[in-house]
Amino acid sequence: MTARLCIPWPDKRLRSAAAPVEEITDEIRAIWDDMIDTMEAMPGVGLAAPQIGVMLRLAVVDASDTRGKAVRMANPEVIDAGRELRAHNEASPNLPGVSASLKRPAKVMVRFLNPQGMMDRREFEGLWATSVQHQIDHLNGRMYFDNLSSLKRKMLLKKAEKARASSS
Repeated sequence: MTARLCIPWPDKRLRSAAAPVEEITDEIRAIWDDMIDTMEAMPGVGLAAPQIGVMLRLAVVDASDTRGKAVRMANPEVIDAGRELRAHNEASPNLPGVSASLKRPAKVMVRFLNPQGMMDRREFEGLWATSVQHQIDHLNGRMYFDNLSSLKRKMLLKKAEKARASSS
């Protein structure tokens, strides 16, 4: 198990949809383990495989207070979303130094392939729900800032570029 580097924006892989996972293998389980190590090292509450350059529909989320409760998902998809929205400040290790407040459904039902290779369903609420939706966006080649207006997105990307230039 190893923490991996997150690929930097604007790497084209962050704009590409990830490939479906056909079956859960030891290789897939090892990728999940690395993803959890990477998420913990950030620290963050979720990670999608494309963020580390692995173009498979794999995600992990752990929004627990104590950590160590990561949910491993292959091919996750939202099958139902509540009407109530929840605002949360979102960011990404792929574009450090910036964040934006987004509103997403506060509760979602997600279907995914679990580590045993079985189709599973789970309801996520609060920060868990925000994180799983954020990861699914990554799997579809979207970044959180794609949910902003074009003006806010341009301002955020300009701010990120300034932060990157000053840290170089």
